[in-house]
Amino acid sequence: MTNKLSTDPYKGVRDFYPEDMWILKYMTEKIHTVVERFGYVEYTASILEPAELYRAKSGEEIVNDQTYTFTDRGNREVTLRPEMTPTVARMVAARKRELPFPLRWYSIPNLFRYEQPQRGRLREHYQLNVDVFGISGLSAEVEVIQVASGIMKAFGATDSDFSILINSRKLLSKLFETFNINSEQSYTISKLIDKKEKVTPEVFEEGITAIIGDKAKDFIALLSSPEKLMEHVGVDHESVKTIVNLIETFETLGIKNIEFTPTLMRGFDYYTDIVFEIFDTNKDNRRSLFGGGRYDNLLELFGGDSIPAVGFGMGDVTLRDFLESHKLLPPYVSETNVLLATIGPVDETAVTLLAQSLREKGITVATHFTAKKPADAIKTALKLEIPYMVFIGEDEIAKKQFTLKNLKTEETQTLSLEELVQKITS
Repeated sequence: MTNKLSTDPYKGVRDFYPEDMWILKYMTEKIHTVVERFGYVEYTASILEPAELYRAKSGEEIVNDQTYTFTDRGNREVTLRPEMTPTVARMVAARKRELPFPLRWYSIPNLFRYEQPQRGRLREHYQLNVDVFGISGLSAEVEVIQVASGIMKAFGATDSDFSILINSRKLLSKLFETFNINSEQSYTISKLIDKKEKVTPEVFEEGITAIIGDKAKDFIALLSSPEKLMEHVGVDHESVKTIVNLIETFETLGIKNIEFTPTLMRGFDYYTDIVFEIFDTNKDNRRSLFGGGRYDNLLELFGGDSIPAVGFGMGDVTLRDFLESHKLLPPYVSETNVLLATIGPVDETAVTLLAQSLREKGITVATHFTAKKPADAIKTALKLEIPYMVFIGEDEIAKKQFTLKNLKTEETQTLSLEELVQKITS
């Protein structure tokens, strides 16, 4: 006797039952509306990419520890995409002489990372990616962060529900320079800073001390004080002016929940200046929700000149956690308006024609030909959360008068086809 197969999905991924798919669809439809309002157009690509695309720029940790990479039958090393930015960079580089800049592109692909599943982080998820190419000025950061904030507001979030954290990698590079930290040390310290909130202060200080010795306390003190850090780097330094300009611009735009956060790094190596994150302020879900930044040099991987670019990624898992934590998810609503159920022997073709007539008038209809009694059909409709039922027997077909039951109010009415349509759609 063979062993029974497990009904569990692969570890770290999800099955989307209809109610889960409804939530995913609800989230993506809101996102489409907001992003396209800013003039962004949708693109997509295959989930398979050459492994070297990620080795080149995403960072060794991503490639070595977090990708699903395999050798195909043509002896090519292939990776299931762990992120979308290298893919969109490749696509833009392939047609950069034909494309009309600035480009405003977005996509909602599924991504794969081999990591330890936990709250807010799975091995597969869907992720919105928003990118603008061809704008070197700060207006690109302003617009992209406006998009991110606009998405949060579209779901009913208020300024107090989330913070927009910003930082400048150029500012930190200048800080490293003032401490005589070389490029190799800078890379290691950047990784330590990126993980600062995940380790104890003692562990973090030990890591910094191992690299820069007795200067560590002064270095950490500057990271902990945005004002002192700006003074240390110099108020006239380009990166400080950029941070100040960003904050002032957003205040003018009415976005006041923005914070300069010197320890914000973002994990990918390709970011070149401003980075940002949307952070949940709910005490039960205090965590980064999503983020991005500027990556002006990524397209150089494909030859030719660089193209300025700013973008962000937002995962469906953390977004759903946020909406649930803040009680912003609406209740499930069936997309089927009415269930047609037969009573006794009846011409099924006549019922199908009725269903067709209703569908042609914009009503979503399901049919039920197998119920032994009306109560069975009602039980089915209630489980599916369909709001209306129409019972059809030979008399209803002959008289063209149909019994409509509102399953919420339990009201029952006998109506003509025209009245039926009007009632369901009102």
